[in-house]
Amino acid sequence: MNTIGTDLLPFYKFAAEYAAVGIHAIDIKGKTILYNQKMKEIEGFDYEELVDRSLLEMFRFEHHESTLLQVLQSGKAVLNVKQTYWNRKGQEITTINDTYPVFSDGNLIGAIEMSQDVTTLEKVVYQPLKKYEEPITFSSITAISASMKRVIGTAEKAATMKLPVLLIGESGTGKELIAESIHWASSSNDLFYTLYCHGTDGDLINRMQEDLAGKQGATVFCERIDLLPWPLQARLLEMVKEGSMSDTYFIASVGEDPVELIASKKLMKELYYFFSAITIQIEPVRNRKEDIMPFVADYLSRHRMRFGSVVEGLTPEVAELFLAYDWPGNLKELELLLDDVTSLLTTEALISADLLPQHFKSKMLDKDAQNPEDFLVHSGKDLIPLDDYLQEAEAYYLKKALDHHSGNITKAAAALGMSRQNLQYRLRKIKKNEAQT
Repeated sequence: MNTIGTDLLPFYKFAAEYAAVGIHAIDIKGKTILYNQKMKEIEGFDYEELVDRSLLEMFRFEHHESTLLQVLQSGKAVLNVKQTYWNRKGQEITTINDTYPVFSDGNLIGAIEMSQDVTTLEKVVYQPLKKYEEPITFSSITAISASMKRVIGTAEKAATMKLPVLLIGESGTGKELIAESIHWASSSNDLFYTLYCHGTDGDLINRMQEDLAGKQGATVFCERIDLLPWPLQARLLEMVKEGSMSDTYFIASVGEDPVELIASKKLMKELYYFFSAITIQIEPVRNRKEDIMPFVADYLSRHRMRFGSVVEGLTPEVAELFLAYDWPGNLKELELLLDDVTSLLTTEALISADLLPQHFKSKMLDKDAQNPEDFLVHSGKDLIPLDDYLQEAEAYYLKKALDHHSGNITKAAAALGMSRQNLQYRLRKIKKNEAQT
């Protein structure tokens, strides 16, 4: 890496702070030395909360150690890896990470990670159908592939028999959508209750019982039971056995093969037996790519209905990129990307490559990039001109503000401390600049 002149340091600091990806760097001792604004949004911490604590103290990791610590130990880059973990507040975090070792004069001095957020936090179900507050039914789920058709067929039988169901699949594959579809097919009752099994809170199940007291015909979806500590799994088993004697209907999910979970003592065999009357495996998107384009079409159809946009689809180039990518974050990652792209659409009928976020274009169009500073450079390894980068940073920030306020320009302008006219002017300028590139 080239030496950075002191006159450029403020610009690099600004670029890192406002980059569209989360950036977290640690030194050789594991101490946090860089933690940008985007990473604060993803993980829910300030730099001051992390600086004197180890990562393992602040976060709980699902299967493997932190990718940052892994790279620090191996000295080798780990690219395009999905990682699910939890902060000390019990919030689930799922990111797609590119993590690199950092060397100085041939010596390893630390590691740096660029993270794309594909998180669904507590009770924030990030799916297009959910955003429109529609009941999730089998007819509203994209099921073009043979594997998804089998999923729907089995789920419909489960709803008819009203037997406990165990959904198996990676994060972001849509397990909660299948669970809610079973609920609506099996009952006209509108109480669909999700028990998020991510934390170690001993009162988790007691609170659920209080919430359900006096409710008749409820469906309870126990999301990721394999993440509950062993004592809480035993408590959950008692509760579901009691509830099954009433008219409460139970559905659960796990993140991987339940047999392997049982063998590794992550899942109680008895709890598995209760829910495994019917098991449904949901394949990751990389194994059913024929579902990608119909999902995009469904998303854009709902975008047109809600916002009055004219967007109809993707250019052939973007369609090819979408089908070539493995989507480690599954449909959740695809939707978040579409959220970014559509937040500034005005008169475009097709989504072209120039509308894609920089982090996605860099990953798809510059696959040979191996340096941690590549999120700031072109494939020719020249620095992005400062004006260009500042334009990207501004566009990203304005898009996020609009997304946060559901596209309401007046509210977004107020939050940004500017007039509505000023925000509209900046948005038009951004669109003009993008059209010229």
